[in-house]
Amino acid sequence: MVAHSLRARVRAGMIDEIKAVARRHLATDGANLSLRAVARDMGMVSSAIYRYFPSRDDLLTALILEAYEALGDAVEAADAAADQADLRGRWHAACRAARAWALANPAEYALLYGSPVPGYAAPEDTVAPAQRPPATLVGILRDGVAAGRLDPSGEELAEPLRSDVAELAALLPVDLPPALLARGMAGWTQLFGLISFELFGRINKTLPHRDEYFDHQIGLMADLIGLPTA
Repeated sequence: MVAHSLRARVRAGMIDEIKAVARRHLATDGANLSLRAVARDMGMVSSAIYRYFPSRDDLLTALILEAYEALGDAVEAADAAADQADLRGRWHAACRAARAWALANPAEYALLYGSPVPGYAAPEDTVAPAQRPPATLVGILRDGVAAGRLDPSGEELAEPLRSDVAELAALLPVDLPPALLARGMAGWTQLFGLISFELFGRINKTLPHRDEYFDHQIGLMADLIGLPTA
């Protein structure tokens, strides 16, 4: 038992070290990871690393899962720390947390929301972690409807969008009208577009006061969703 536990700890430590080196490669080379290059940086023979990650895709998946979980932790913690009755305040807190995490972890953010990695298809086990940040917004909408402070109605959606959104709403663990869900989806996708434009240098020269611009934009998104001001 002692020997088995020791081997497990050594293996876990090696896996953590491999991922740490791979994250450094992400920062310099993007998602073009090479297991051989990672092994070389660790002073390992290239064949040894395959005992821990059988392929580049397995290593990418491990990094993606960790990144999604870290982003989910940040967004959920920000929402939980806000006044739960202040729907707009919770939205602002969640959005700022997503941006702060992205700015602090640009390589990991690019892995999640940048250009797809050629030849890589994310497995099914990445789906649940990826849903954690938008699930935070769903919780804000749910609480707003339950408290009678968020109007669930809205412009009638045209087909086939109405059917698509209704099918998506049916998959959620809470009952949200399709019109409200569509507004929430618009706000969430615009949030990540805003973060991406900043992170990938699309607005940096034209809008130097990016904190103020970000807050202004997520305020407009809150208006679109219909979040009350007080």
